[in-house]
Amino acid sequence: MELVFATGNAHKVAEAQLILGKALPDLLILAHDGSDPLESGVSFLENAQIKARAAFQATGKPAFADDSGICVEVMGGAPGIFSAIWAGGRDDIENRDLLLKQLEDIPAENRMASFVCTIALVEASGETSFTGVWPGRISMGAAGNGGFGYDPVFVPEGFEVTAAELDSDVKSSFSHRSMAMRQMASFLTSR
Repeated sequence: MELVFATGNAHKVAEAQLILGKALPDLLILAHDGSDPLESGVSFLENAQIKARAAFQATGKPAFADDSGICVEVMGGAPGIFSAIWAGGRDDIENRDLLLKQLEDIPAENRMASFVCTIALVEASGETSFTGVWPGRISMGAAGNGGFGYDPVFVPEGFEVTAAELDSDVKSSFSHRSMAMRQMASFLTSR
């Protein structure tokens, strides 16, 4: 089975291969970022649909895309869909630093946050979506070299270390993207 993953993010492709490959060993994931559509949606779902639809139209093959981000409760859910550009560009360190600065006066017990990932799957037969939510909190500072994005400042519920300090197998078992991808894999194998 071939699926086009509408992303130019190599980290996401590797994570998808690790997660989906367990449930769908014959799956071939083809990365596609050629059309790079403007993410003009107002939700994770809308942005994922924009990217998946563009990849489907460009390739004619079943395509999926995700939109994900960190949602901090005390900030009303921000950065949310703006997580990748929170500091004005697409620089992970600048985005994390700005978030930590914005939370510097907020005590640890009030830094509840969730990673959210919504996947849109577009096929000739229709569209489906899947969402994973990984609860936790924002740490007082960055720690760890694994992962990407906000992983070094996100402490998942039930852990005392950041997502960037978790082994990749552990992270792929619990993460928001893993939850959404496992839902998609279950959907694809149930047909």
